Amino acid sequence: MNISVIGTGYVGLVVGTCFAETGNDVVCVDIDEKKVRMLRKGKSPIYEPGLEELLRKNISEKRLTFTTDIRSAIRSGEVIFLALPTPPSEDGSADLRHVLGVSETIAKTINGYKVVVNKSTVPVGTADKVRAVISRTSKFEFDVVSNPEFLKEGAAVNDFMKPDRIVVGSSSPRAISVMEELYAPFIRTGNPVIVMDERSSEMTKYAANAFLATKISFMNEIANLCDRVGADVDMIRKGIGTDPRIGMQFLFAGTGYGGSCFPKDVSALAKTSKEFKYDFKILNSVEWVNKEQRVQFAKKVISHFGKRIRGKTIAVWGLSFKPNTDDMREAPSLTVIAQLLKHKAVVHGHDPVANEEAKKHFGTSIKYFKKNYDALKGADALVVMTEWNEFRRPDFAKVKSLMKGNVIFDGRNIYNPQMLQDLGFVYFGIGRGRTHASE
Repeated sequence: MNISVIGTGYVGLVVGTCFAETGNDVVCVDIDEKKVRMLRKGKSPIYEPGLEELLRKNISEKRLTFTTDIRSAIRSGEVIFLALPTPPSEDGSADLRHVLGVSETIAKTINGYKVVVNKSTVPVGTADKVRAVISRTSKFEFDVVSNPEFLKEGAAVNDFMKPDRIVVGSSSPRAISVMEELYAPFIRTGNPVIVMDERSSEMTKYAANAFLATKISFMNEIANLCDRVGADVDMIRKGIGTDPRIGMQFLFAGTGYGGSCFPKDVSALAKTSKEFKYDFKILNSVEWVNKEQRVQFAKKVISHFGKRIRGKTIAVWGLSFKPNTDDMREAPSLTVIAQLLKHKAVVHGHDPVANEEAKKHFGTSIKYFKKNYDALKGADALVVMTEWNEFRRPDFAKVKSLMKGNVIFDGRNIYNPQMLQDLGFVYFGIGRGRTHASE
């Protein structure tokens, strides 16, 4: 099948590459000429495990091409995926300028029946808006489908190739048939294609992300209470997560969620609720708790040192919002480091892949280290912000010998408090009870 993907951001690049991997001819479009030249050479602008290898393979086999010529891509594609940015506006609503702008171009360019697929996360009613824009100009037949993505950064290729489910929002039998044929190679083990109307499909993506964000914020609230009553949130996680009605996923307390999806989607759903005059109280609380969680963690570090924080060297392990990505959008580290700098601390930053991305946010205000141990030299404290695997089992004897101080602030609860106490560290986690050692 001939597929065109408009937009080569995180979603578009994964979608285009993975469809090419199953034998389709895919053209990916972007307005950034420099980015297109980079992609043509097989270099990925994002860090995603396994993606660059597939990118190079499918380029070499001529199934995957990149262009800035959107009109040519629209004419050649049987299925046109819109994988465009929908950033939050100042009021929290999703900005549809790019989606509707490209829809105008499609309307003026299509040369036959097309299936136009919204792959971007968009508010309820967007499919109707896209349909209206194209219908005003085009005389050709077309269908608009809502097909939300459920990709986890750091595991996106595997998620796409082995999906839990495929959601197709359409009332057109013709378009549904095309989508089922397109996705057939990915669901051979029997995972479902769930067909529904467009508005329900659009709401499904928001509901999924909002629910997962709610689980995270709920556990962070439990963790904050644990710190006050002396309970251990990790034990509670195991106690409730083994209940099949709850499940173990997204029950880890920490410094809050970040990235390109949860913050934006929760905000957009809250805005939609307001537009329809519904007070979504739980969702409003989820947003507040998440923002406050990272502030409270920063306060934990600052209050430990008090006025002595000025000039203290704080090593920060992990800058990206989660492991296996260089994405720092809404990363908790941004808030925590900003607060440390505000109080005149010296920050040593290390991330396995996000150091360069961090420079866009902090410039020269922090010092960057390629190796995690190097960031510890002379540090008064270690702050862990991202649970990269290489941070989980460090040589603590080496950590202690390199550091000037002995304090560890574990923002992801990846360490055993008792073990660190026995090694002579002062440990602060999230909801692990009261401080596990004294200086």
